[in-house]
Amino acid sequence: MNNSPTVENTAPRTPKVRALLSWSTGKDAAWSLHQLRQAGEVEVVALVTTTNRAFERVAMHAVRQTLLARQAEAAGLPLVVVPLPWPCTNAQYEEAMRSALAEAMAQFETTHIAFGDLYLEEVRAYRERLLEPLGLLPLFPLWGLPTGVLAQEMIAGGLEAKITCVDPRRLHPSFAGRSFDTTLLADLPPDVDPCGEGGEFHTCVVGGPMFAAPIPVVVGEVVERDGFVFADLLEA
Repeated sequence: MNNSPTVENTAPRTPKVRALLSWSTGKDAAWSLHQLRQAGEVEVVALVTTTNRAFERVAMHAVRQTLLARQAEAAGLPLVVVPLPWPCTNAQYEEAMRSALAEAMAQFETTHIAFGDLYLEEVRAYRERLLEPLGLLPLFPLWGLPTGVLAQEMIAGGLEAKITCVDPRRLHPSFAGRSFDTTLLADLPPDVDPCGEGGEFHTCVVGGPMFAAPIPVVVGEVVERDGFVFADLLEA
């Protein structure tokens, strides 16, 4: 019998980085949440989303705020909503974002914010410039990953999403409302990024390992507005 005394590890644990997550409702943001949780070095403490005040929908993705709230509930995280006027100038956007982020930093005691950006250098540089005056440090957990491999990984990992916005100059309008799955990837034209990083399409996540439970939805009206095709998602 081993009667040796048990030696406890008394070394102090390095505290996790507390971070906000820029939440578009789409697959890249959702997969960033999953990856950060899997890695275990960053604790996501809140989701930050910009919305269109006039239409009560998430900017660009056109997801209803009621569905956005269901996503936050499924992710088990508080939601910081940044309402934007419509139309909205870049100066108005930056003012609203900096004000909301400054409040969120204090409320959630955060030093970082994560983004789901994949490879667009100009977008990353813009975010870094926007955050610099606040002292908020950006994280890019998916940066540089091959988008074809990443798209397949998301689907194989159980992510479920619907396409809510299509740029008809890059992708046929019939893709609006379709599920983000292997069939869709096979149907995409070769010049369209598999993750839509070039703005070809945007998604809304309704299920996956980052959610406690899936969110049942049905595809409602599909409309063309302001040069884009939008599919309305309704809770089933």
